[in-house]
Amino acid sequence: MARTFIGGRLRQLRAERGLSQAALARELEISASYLNQLEHDVRPMTAPVLLRISQAFGVQTSFFTSADDSRLLAELREVMLDPEVGTTAAPEELADLVSAHPGIARAMVNMHRRYRNTTAQLAEATEDRFSDGSGSGSISRPHEEVRDYFYQRQNYLHELDTAAEDLADRLRFHRGDVAGEIGKRLRNLYGVNIVERIDLGENVLHRFDPRTRVLSIAPQLSNGQKVFRFATELAYLEQGDLIRRLVDEGSFTSDEARALARMGLAGYFAAATVLPYTSFHDRAETFRYDIERLSAFYAVSYETICHRLSTLQRPDLRGVPFSFVRVDRAGNMSKRQSATGFHFPSSGGTCPLWNVYETFASPGRIMTQIAEMPDGRRYLWVARTVERRAQRYRQPGKTFALGLGCEVRFAGRLVYADGLNLDDKLSATPIGSGCRVCERNNCPQRAFPPLGRSLEIDEHRSAISPYSLH
Repeated sequence: MARTFIGGRLRQLRAERGLSQAALARELEISASYLNQLEHDVRPMTAPVLLRISQAFGVQTSFFTSADDSRLLAELREVMLDPEVGTTAAPEELADLVSAHPGIARAMVNMHRRYRNTTAQLAEATEDRFSDGSGSGSISRPHEEVRDYFYQRQNYLHELDTAAEDLADRLRFHRGDVAGEIGKRLRNLYGVNIVERIDLGENVLHRFDPRTRVLSIAPQLSNGQKVFRFATELAYLEQGDLIRRLVDEGSFTSDEARALARMGLAGYFAAATVLPYTSFHDRAETFRYDIERLSAFYAVSYETICHRLSTLQRPDLRGVPFSFVRVDRAGNMSKRQSATGFHFPSSGGTCPLWNVYETFASPGRIMTQIAEMPDGRRYLWVARTVERRAQRYRQPGKTFALGLGCEVRFAGRLVYADGLNLDDKLSATPIGSGCRVCERNNCPQRAFPPLGRSLEIDEHRSAISPYSLH
């Protein structure tokens, strides 16, 4: 195999597990001195030892390859493009930093995110909301902190996921009806009285009163929607301590962010209970990740299936690593999760050449796209609109576009790849992470120049792109 150095990532894994060099060396059946040389990139990795390390830590061997650094590298590059940082670094320097010291690179990204949060809060207070020139009003909000929390964890929370699966196994043991048993557990174990009410208030779908233990549900919800809300409230009762600990570990900056994080974690537990990991993973593989077929099989929404598919990253039973996004017609991104190297920009818009935006012209139709990022990575994207109809005349409905994407190297496991030539690089659509960080010089859809690049201005020349770059 090619000479492979993995010192930074090996140190990262060992530190996360709290192992000494001697303890890990014993487990790998190598000498402590050899392990020390591996960690400091004095010796290259061999294939047998790499396999043993992967098995010991429950990670894929690709965890140690530079290709899987792409998301962190893109985030770090976005940090360096911020004029307020006041420095520049060559792409090769950033790649070396990410490869050798991923923990330091991640710390820099997190520190910059906190800096942006603080700056945005100050800007909001002083109404200086568009000072970055992007026109996007990139004010940090509590929901953005929560999105980043899940994003940094690749949308998989092992303790919460396994706790939900353990509960689902116990519920199936009694009657096999997880949905029915969730409601029964709320009533019998926690004294919750479940009632349907038509007077919950405008647009209110459910309400739980912890004092009276009354769970009120709107009658217009489908059975799947009702069960999901039952499971969400059960999460607070079953796993309240774990949820609070996970929130504390998130170091959120406001009470609003902490409350939203608790809601997000409770929703995660609910989905993992209704769609328990092992059985859902097996069914997804059997159905070749056919979203509509899975939706019909489990009697849950298309969006719920997409969201759950994006969480299948258990170390010993991984599914296809997906990125999941939800956007509206105006390009507002209300959900973004990623278990891949795909990088969502922290501010500014996304790429209009992305097929997720084309779906609004063909509501309900699934569209596929092979998209190529500026770094050469190609992704298969599956996109479709979902609609939430109004409940009465003149009440506005809601329409979103959902995108689910994976790297082309995994695409053969998806039914959506049938009939596509995955090896034809010329058929891929060139997209980017947004104009702020995209370096494509001749893109006809460019809205504004990228950060850190100077303009080449010629008053007597025009081109396909509104901005010519040095």
